[in-house]
Amino acid sequence: MAFTLSSSAVEPGGRIPDQYTTSGQNVSPPLAWSDVPPDTKSFALIMEDLDATGGAYVHWVVFNVPGGSGGLPEALPRGTQLPDGAIQGRSGSGGNGYEGPSLSPGVLAHNYRMTLYALDTTLDLDATATAQGLLQAMQGHILAESQLQFQWWNRRAQLACD
Repeated sequence: MAFTLSSSAVEPGGRIPDQYTTSGQNVSPPLAWSDVPPDTKSFALIMEDLDATGGAYVHWVVFNVPGGSGGLPEALPRGTQLPDGAIQGRSGSGGNGYEGPSLSPGVLAHNYRMTLYALDTTLDLDATATAQGLLQAMQGHILAESQLQFQWWNRRAQLACD
């Protein structure tokens, strides 16, 4: 079996429900992973908008999730430290915590990707870490990675175009 990231809230390639976007409650979706590589000490997660103007936009950075965990619950609190000791780094807006999909007026859809990394160590980073800093710190420590891709589209913009 392969290391797998999934969510009960969204099917791979599907549409993320509004409650996980800025049009809804803007809460983080529940995540689960399976077939974790042996010797995993921690997990790290990066969520990106692949269609953002100017390149991928980072919506969420989480690292030092304990290696024994099987996922992240829905609606994690914003801020730097999570109850299990994991740390939320800086998103593209400079804040800490989940930042749900948000589309500009007239934009029909964007594609998003969550990448989960199984690591052989915990990282010596703090909550000022960005996705770029996290990727650099993980070099040489990644045991496996898995992705969950999904979409969000603006129903109002779509209806206006129909």
